[in-house]
Amino acid sequence: MAQWSYEELLEKNRRYLWNPFTQMKGYLEDEPLIIERGEGVKLYDVQGRAYYDGNASVWLNVHGHRHPKLNAAIRKQLDQIAHSTLLGMANVPAILLAERLVGLAPARLQKVFYSDSGAEAVEIGLKMAYQYWKHRGRPEKHVFISMKNAYHGDTVGAVSVGGMDLFHASFSHLLFPTLKVTYPYPYRFPGTVEACRQACLDELIGVLEEHGDTVAGLIVEPMVQGAGGMIMMPPGTLAEVANICRDYDVLLLIDEVATGFGRTGRMFACEHEGVEPDIMMVGKKLTGGYLPVAATLTSDEIYDAFYGELYEAKTFYHGHSYTGNQLGCAVALANLDLYEEERLLDHVQEASCRLAEWLEPLKALPHVGEVRQLGLMVGIELVKCKETKETYPWEDAIGAQVCRKAREMGLITRPLDHVVTFMPPLATPLADLQAMVEILERAIREGT
Repeated sequence: MAQWSYEELLEKNRRYLWNPFTQMKGYLEDEPLIIERGEGVKLYDVQGRAYYDGNASVWLNVHGHRHPKLNAAIRKQLDQIAHSTLLGMANVPAILLAERLVGLAPARLQKVFYSDSGAEAVEIGLKMAYQYWKHRGRPEKHVFISMKNAYHGDTVGAVSVGGMDLFHASFSHLLFPTLKVTYPYPYRFPGTVEACRQACLDELIGVLEEHGDTVAGLIVEPMVQGAGGMIMMPPGTLAEVANICRDYDVLLLIDEVATGFGRTGRMFACEHEGVEPDIMMVGKKLTGGYLPVAATLTSDEIYDAFYGELYEAKTFYHGHSYTGNQLGCAVALANLDLYEEERLLDHVQEASCRLAEWLEPLKALPHVGEVRQLGLMVGIELVKCKETKETYPWEDAIGAQVCRKAREMGLITRPLDHVVTFMPPLATPLADLQAMVEILERAIREGT
């Protein structure tokens, strides 16, 4: 039991803490969870109740909580040094992790720039792409193409290339303009999957035909649009987007913050279609869910555009106080060791096949419109009417209602409006994975 009672902590939460992505009025009225500890794939609150972590603590936990090897890596590094700046110097784990990431990434990517979060990694990628064209003598290429309904983080640049009105509309006057194109959403398209795919590609080509000379880069979530509703790209789409970018001399920026490090069954989602981006952003699972380290990987071609004498003013003037933090990089290295030692990608591929079987009965539920899955990345779209695909009114908060039911049954996950997400830790044992799905099914039955 924590030193403080639940009631005392809740009052302190009310008085002092503002939770992210949370309407505080409803949160404080609804017996909010206050987590005390974790063990494996479960979280325990201050009242001693256990919950499956079906959200992987916002999509980032890999091996479960309190993994002894990850804990030991941090303790070992702490005996050396906790942090020193990467500005104008380097450190051992940051260098070793950069080498490791380049070895794992698509071949085009040869340099690593660290930051503290996925949104910051996106900001860095955008600034690199923008400044690259200036250094190449083409300052007219300064516009970005991004996807409708996209989510790339909550900093101003990341929001500018985002497309979720619910999250972003309030900040419209702070943002720089971008060209928006449609991310394929077959379930909501009035035609075949192939027609949906082709319509989106034709739209992209049309935008580039009109604006291509001014476009610096296109940013996309590969294979799955995460926070937009777990929307899955039709096969072949990402590869065609990459080809189109090459045809129009546009940099391809791929946001692997949610999809990277095995979530879709490959180390990076772009590997499903053999795509090699010019810039790739990673975060979340990089440290196994332990510490905030993110990275922007880029090609030697882009790096070389910034390489020169000081008087040439090509320096990339960007950095963060905790960039390349030793504790974070040390646990990231241990995390990647575990991927190999425990053959984690093999486990994800096996678990994803079993998960598909266990999710099948959910498709027959009267208010489940579609179940979408790639690897251990799942979205269950709830509809008011299965035949017409009519959605529930936003104010019904149907997704939140189902997730509240699941919590009562011992499973924590979060909705994306009317889409219930399921993103368990990658190393979740099969028996626990099946138990989580059974809770989800019951919660949907009782919550809709």
